[in-house]
Amino acid sequence: LVARKLARVLRVHNRKVTKSVLGPELSHRRTLVHQIPNRPMVRHAIESEMKENGLKREKLRKRALKYADEIASNISYTNVRFLDILLTWVWNKIYNGTAIHNIEQVKEVGKDNTVVYVPCHRSHIDYLLLSYVLYHHGLQLPQIAAGINLNMPVVGSILRRGGAFFMRRTFRGNPLYAAVFDEYLHSVFTHGYSSEYFVEGGRSRTGRTLSPKAGMLAMTVRSYLRDSKKPMVFVPVYTGYEKVFEEKSYLGELRGKAKKKESLLDVLGTLRSFKKSFGKVNVTFGEPIHLSPYLEERHPGWSNQDYEACNYRPDWAPELVDELATTVVTEINRAASVNPINLIALAILASPRQAMDENQLMRHMEAYRDLLAMVPYSDMTVLPDGHASDWLAHAEELGSVSRSKHDMGDLIQTNERQAVTLTYYRNNVLHIIALPSLIACLLLNNRRCTQADILESCQALYPFLKAELFLHWTEDTLEQAVNSWLDVLEQRGYLEVSDGCYHCRIDGNNLPMLQSLADPISQTLQRYFLSISRLKHQGSGNLTAQQLEEQSTLLAQRLSLLYGINAPEFFDKALFRALIRQLIDSGMISCGEDDVLSFDEDLNPLMSILENLLDANLRQTILISL
Repeated sequence: LVARKLARVLRVHNRKVTKSVLGPELSHRRTLVHQIPNRPMVRHAIESEMKENGLKREKLRKRALKYADEIASNISYTNVRFLDILLTWVWNKIYNGTAIHNIEQVKEVGKDNTVVYVPCHRSHIDYLLLSYVLYHHGLQLPQIAAGINLNMPVVGSILRRGGAFFMRRTFRGNPLYAAVFDEYLHSVFTHGYSSEYFVEGGRSRTGRTLSPKAGMLAMTVRSYLRDSKKPMVFVPVYTGYEKVFEEKSYLGELRGKAKKKESLLDVLGTLRSFKKSFGKVNVTFGEPIHLSPYLEERHPGWSNQDYEACNYRPDWAPELVDELATTVVTEINRAASVNPINLIALAILASPRQAMDENQLMRHMEAYRDLLAMVPYSDMTVLPDGHASDWLAHAEELGSVSRSKHDMGDLIQTNERQAVTLTYYRNNVLHIIALPSLIACLLLNNRRCTQADILESCQALYPFLKAELFLHWTEDTLEQAVNSWLDVLEQRGYLEVSDGCYHCRIDGNNLPMLQSLADPISQTLQRYFLSISRLKHQGSGNLTAQQLEEQSTLLAQRLSLLYGINAPEFFDKALFRALIRQLIDSGMISCGEDDVLSFDEDLNPLMSILENLLDANLRQTILISL
C-alpha cells in the first residue's frame, strides 16, 4: 500500500516537472495547423470576406491554412539539443561569461502560470540567448514571436524548430491573416506553453528602451479574456551587453544608411566575428507582472463579464493595454544592469573631445559605481565588480576606447566611431542616472538652490523624462528619491548646504565629476528647450504637430553638426514626437482637429525651469538658430 502511494506521488511529481520543463503536450504541428480554419475568429473572418469580396469559402480556407503553416513553430528537441551544442561553443568563443540574475523567481512562477517573457530587444542574439539560459536552468523553452524577415532558407527552419513562430510586420488590410495569427497565439496560451515576444517591436539602434508597440500585448489580453483558466504572468527580461553583434550596422543606420534586409549571407558573415571578444553579458529577470490582479485593479469584475459579443475587444481594453505596455518596459528598465562599458561611456562622453587623463577617467568610473551603489535605481540593479583599472583594460581589449602614451600620463580617447558607439552603451543606463544628472544640471547652472526649488524643478520635468525614459518613480516616491540623491551628493562632497541652500563645491576633483554627472541628461533638456522655443517662436496656432516635429528635428541636426554632438538620438524624430504628445497630455498645449498646436501662458513655467537648467551661452545659441 505504501509503495503504491509513493509511486503515485512520484508519478504526479514527475508529470509536474515534465510540464514545467518541456511544457504541456501540444498537438502535432500538422494537426494544429489544420484546426486553425475551424476556430471561431477565423470562421468569422472567412464569412466576412465571403460577404465583402464574394470569395469562395474553400479558397479562403486554403488561404487560412497557408497562413497558419507560415506562422506555426515546429519545435524539435533533436534540433534543440543540436542548438545547445552549437550555442555552447558560440558563447564560449565570443563571450567572457554570462551572469544570470533573479531566475529563481521565474522557476517559482513557472510552476502554476502561463509565462510570457517580454525582453528588451538589443540584438538578434537576444532570443537565442534567452532560450539557452532557460534550457540550461531546466525551464520550458518559449514559443518565440519572430519577424517574417528571419524566415530565411535554412536559418528560418532552424529557428522554427527551436520554437520560433513567424509574424508579418503588419496585419493591416488582411483581417484573415490577423484572425489566423490570433487563433494560433490563443492555442499557444491555452495549452499552457510559455511564449516570448519583444514589446519594443524592433531592435533598439540607439541603446534606449523604445516606446512599446502594444499589438502583441493586445492579442495576449484578448486571448486571456476568452480563457483565463490558467493564470498568466509577464516576466520582463533585461539583457545587458558590453558589445553587441550589430554594432557596425547600427552605426551605419544611425549615420543615415538604409536598414539592410537580413539575408543568409549576412548570417554567415557573422562567423568572422567569432575571432573577436564581445565581453560579458548580464541577463536579469525582472519583477513578474500577474495579469489577473492587474486587470482586477484597473477594471474590477472583468472576469464576470461576457466579451463574446464584442469579439473580446471591450471598450476599456485599448487604454489598459497601453498602460500594460508602459508597465512592461518600465519593469524592463528596473531590471537594468550596469557594466564597465556603461561606466566608461558615462565618464568619457562627458569630457571635452571625448578624451581624458587615465587616472581621472578611472576616478570618475569608480565614482559613478559608488554613487549607484549608495542610491540603487531598484533592488534588482546589478553593478560591476572589480576596479577601474580592470574595467579600462577590458574596454581597450574590446576596442571601445584607445590609449595615447604620454610622458606626463597616458590619455584615453575615442575616435568618431568609438564615440558614437559609446553613446549606445551610455543610453542603456541613461534612465538609471537621469535623476541625479538632472539635479547636477540645476545646481551647476544656478549658484544656490533651496531644497524646495530643486524638488519643484524635478517634479515639473519628471513627467517628460518618465515618458521618454520609462522611469519607475511615482509622484509619491519622487520626492524621497530626490532627497536621497541630495543627501548622497552632499555626503560625497559634491554639494554643500549653507543658509538652507545647496550649492556646488568647486575644490579638488568634485566639480569635474559633478559636470560629468550633469552631462547625460543635458542633451535631453536641450532638445526640450529647442522644441518648445521653436513652438513659441512660431506662435500659437501656426504649427501642426508634424511640422513642429520636423522643424525640431532639422534644428537639432544643424546644432549637432555645428557643435559636434555625437549622439544620434539628439535628432531622433520619435523623441520629439514623444515630447509633443506629453505636452498635449499634460495640457500645456492643445491640438485642434486640424492638428494645429495652440498654447497660452501655461507653457511659461516649464520654459523658465528649462532656462535655469541650461548654460546661458547654449540657450542663446539655440535661440539664434530659430
